[in-house]
Amino acid sequence: MSAISFKNVSKTYTSPKGDLQALSDVSFDIGEGEFFGLLGPNGAGKTTLISILAGLSHATSGEVRVNGFDVVKDYAQARRNLGVVPQELVFDPFFSVREALRFQSGYFGIKNNDKWIDELLLGLGLSDKASANMRALSGGMKRRVLVALALVHKPPVIVLDEPTAGVDVELRQTLWQFVSHLNKQGTAVLLTTHYLEEAEALCSRIAMLKKGQLVALETTNELLARASASVLRFKLDTPLPAALAAHARITGRVIQLPAPNAQVVEDILAQVRASGGVAEQVEIRPADLEDVFLAVMENQS
Repeated sequence: MSAISFKNVSKTYTSPKGDLQALSDVSFDIGEGEFFGLLGPNGAGKTTLISILAGLSHATSGEVRVNGFDVVKDYAQARRNLGVVPQELVFDPFFSVREALRFQSGYFGIKNNDKWIDELLLGLGLSDKASANMRALSGGMKRRVLVALALVHKPPVIVLDEPTAGVDVELRQTLWQFVSHLNKQGTAVLLTTHYLEEAEALCSRIAMLKKGQLVALETTNELLARASASVLRFKLDTPLPAALAAHARITGRVIQLPAPNAQVVEDILAQVRASGGVAEQVEIRPADLEDVFLAVMENQS
């Protein structure tokens, strides 16, 4: 049995200006105990898919199950098997951290679980904030509490929707250590993130969405095998020639381009020199998941 199953899921939003197809016939399964990545640019349909999974929105057609339970017909059972960490910082400002976790437990009919709550607080670095009011917490601490709230009923499946967006390095390390520990114990994890190095390091298999359609579904190793053998990376203070810019990853002064062989490297550097530029700190590195992601998105345009 799959931890999560999406079968021919489509979602259409209707408005006076016309219909918007947010998802189109999306199908894939996530295995029990799998650490799975869901990637895509903004507007690809990731949040819509997660909203349907969590029962916050209904698919126009198709079927979604959590541990075999239909998210519509068996909503209560499906929800008990699922923990969702949303993108937004949603919290009740009137409770302390421990009170919020106890109330969340009550929604699932769970009492006297302070031992597990203490374990969550310790694992997520919140022990010294247990009595603090939610309003007094920093954004990063509130994010940790959202993770604890999603896990307080010990769901076998958890969804992390951009869990490290805008948070510090310490929180990322704490979160991934704790979630990886849960995953090794058998918890299935569905992760969406724009930090592709996280997906590459954590996820055994990855799906990619673009404009509501599934455009890739492979193991992380299979996706990386798609990439060119290497990438040329250098810094440049002048504009990159347009022919190169069309295929480059540009971050400020840092330029990165596919470079499958030495001849391509020489051609790139020759074009830079011809345009009056001077490439600095030139290096060759192995391709990573971001290179693959950009190539897949470009090929699907």
